[in-house]
Amino acid sequence: ARLVESGGGWVQPGGSLRLPCATSGFDFEHYNIGWFRQAPGKEREGISCVSMSDGGTYYVDSVKGRFTISREYAKNSVDLLMNNLKPVDTGVYYCAAENSPQCGGPAGILNRRLIDVWGQGTQVTVSS
Repeated sequence: ARLVESGGGWVQPGGSLRLPCATSGFDFEHYNIGWFRQAPGKEREGISCVSMSDGGTYYVDSVKGRFTISREYAKNSVDLLMNNLKPVDTGVYYCAAENSPQCGGPAGILNRRLIDVWGQGTQVTVSS
């Protein structure tokens, strides 16, 4: 089972990036797929997920209205479209597959203890 992120890079504030997460070796429809972000010197934080049970999408407050997660079934990919990027969005972005019926619950977007597969991460830098 593999997750491979791409699409990271440098962008000015207000810009946009799309981060594809290519899945292989497992049926991604049976997992919640989401994204974590690790800012410099901070803990890795779940920021968005799409739930396997109902296809619902969930976002942490800091990215609501700016980020959109989507399953691209034809490509076996889960993409994160990031608009109106801010310097605080800088960090390494990790794609992850969570083995649970539902993500985005009261305990948080994703549960790190239930992650079965991690991607290698892709760096996003937002600065002028």
